[in-house]
Amino acid sequence: QVQLVESGGGLVQAGGSLRLSCAASGRTGSTGARGWFRQAPGMEREFVAAISRSGGSTHYADSWKGRFTISRDNARNTVYLQMNSLKPEDTAVYYCAAAYGVGVRLMPFEYDYWGKGTQVTVSS
Repeated sequence: QVQLVESGGGLVQAGGSLRLSCAASGRTGSTGARGWFRQAPGMEREFVAAISRSGGSTHYADSWKGRFTISRDNARNTVYLQMNSLKPEDTAVYYCAAAYGVGVRLMPFEYDYWGKGTQVTVSS
């Protein structure tokens, strides 16, 4: 089992920044792929960004490319999502996910473990 705990969410004004963290614990050795997803009220969960086990490969959804950056610190078993130039439409619950394997994963069904999420609210 792998446990994921997100942190760093909160209320921020439009144009501001937040950095989300996702700390993993448990049997993390075989779950190298990590991703961030978001879910706004009344919407499906959607892909935001993903990173490979080494950190050498990343992928972003078009909506957040250029504003968000995913990174990881394997020594700390932590993945980050740096969110800049935030907009009110970025408001959602952001979830961290882990998948078996090492490559980038884009779809929710490809992930095996999920955190409980952290709320991000961007005011206009």
